[in-house]
Amino acid sequence: MLKREMGTKTFTSEFRYSIDAKGRVNVPAIFRRALPETSEDTFVITRGLDENIVGYSLDKWQMIEEELLKLSSKLRSHRAYRRQVTRFATPLKFDSQGRVAIPANLLQYAGIEKDVVIIGMIDEFEIWDPKVLERYEETEFHLDAEDIEAIDNYTNSS
Repeated sequence: MLKREMGTKTFTSEFRYSIDAKGRVNVPAIFRRALPETSEDTFVITRGLDENIVGYSLDKWQMIEEELLKLSSKLRSHRAYRRQVTRFATPLKFDSQGRVAIPANLLQYAGIEKDVVIIGMIDEFEIWDPKVLERYEETEFHLDAEDIEAIDNYTNSS
């Protein structure tokens, strides 16, 4: 089993930043350092499944594309899902100050105007408007003991 130090080569923790006038946001230094060399200082961002933006290393994005190719183009739901994930996918290289320019259509989708919360999710990260995240935390993200037990059972059976 591979043992690694928490946060090393993974996206973890939470960071708060502001979007500048050009739509740029700082990428946490720990996230930039977590990118594998093969990602060429590039992240791919797209719409999240929630009202957010999700980011991946280039390597992880290539794995996602391989999985998406397994979906049938003949099934409407498969086509729709593939379209939803890939339509807004944007590769971004961070600049010398560690910033990336997020496309306006993704900022609008996530309801982001000025402030953002960036949350590491181990092999991906999420970018949220703080108010939207707070709303989700109050309504959608609440886990009770039964939820946690089901998750624990799932991870122990894998």
